[in-house]
Amino acid sequence: MPDEFSTFVPQQQSSRGGRMRIGILGAGRMADALGTHWARAGHELTVSGRNPVKAAALAARLGPAARAGTWEEAAVFGEVTLLAVRDHAVTEVLEAAGGGRGTLDGRVLADCVNPVVQGRFTLATEGGPSMARRVAESTGAHVVKAFNLCHEDVWRMTPPAFDGVPLAVPLCGDDPAALAAVRSLVTDLGCEPVDGGGLERAGLLEATAAFMIGLWVGGADARAVLPPLRYAFGDRG
Repeated sequence: MPDEFSTFVPQQQSSRGGRMRIGILGAGRMADALGTHWARAGHELTVSGRNPVKAAALAARLGPAARAGTWEEAAVFGEVTLLAVRDHAVTEVLEAAGGGRGTLDGRVLADCVNPVVQGRFTLATEGGPSMARRVAESTGAHVVKAFNLCHEDVWRMTPPAFDGVPLAVPLCGDDPAALAAVRSLVTDLGCEPVDGGGLERAGLLEATAAFMIGLWVGGADARAVLPPLRYAFGDRG
C-alpha cells in the first residue's frame, strides 16, 4: 500500500541469478520497503518523487546501487518500473513520467496502487475500469497488479512469513514476460508469487484490498475469514 527505513546491508544475489534495473515512481514508504529488498538482492534502482530532496535521501539509504532521478528518468531506467504513489496522484505522475508520450509503451510496470476511499473502504474507481487497467490504457505499459494487499511494514519484514509460511503475493497481468519479471521480484522478497489471472481480474485484487483493509482497521483477523486450502471445500477427512 503506497504512501521511510533502511540501512544498507551487503548485497545478496537475486533469485534470478543476475541484476535487474528497476525504476521506482514514488519515494514514500512502499518505495522504501520494496526498494530496500531489491537493493539487497543486487538490483540497480532509480528513485523518483515529487520532492527531489526526499527522493535523493531514499536513494542514499538504499545504498550505492540506487540513485535519484526525475519521473521520466525512472520510467525509462530499466526492465521494470514500480508505480508506488497515492491513487489521486497517478494521472499526474504518469504524465510527468512521459506516459502520454510513449515512454512506458511496452515496458513492464508493477502497480501497487490501492484506489481506496479512506474511511469508507470502497473503491474510488467503482463503476469504471480498475486502476491497473487505467494505467495500462493510458501508457501502453504491460501492467502487472502486485504488492497491493499488505501494509508497507509487512514488506519490511525479512522475509514476510507467518508461522513459517511465506507470504503469497497474487499477480494479475496479461503479458507472460512481464509476469515473469514481477514473479522474480516477488521471490526476491522471500515471498511466493501466485497467479491471479489476467489484468481483467486486477479490479478484484483492488477490491480485495479495500475489503481487507476495512476488516483490519475494524480489528478483525482477516486471515480467519477464509479457511486454509486443505479445508477450502470442507473437512473431507
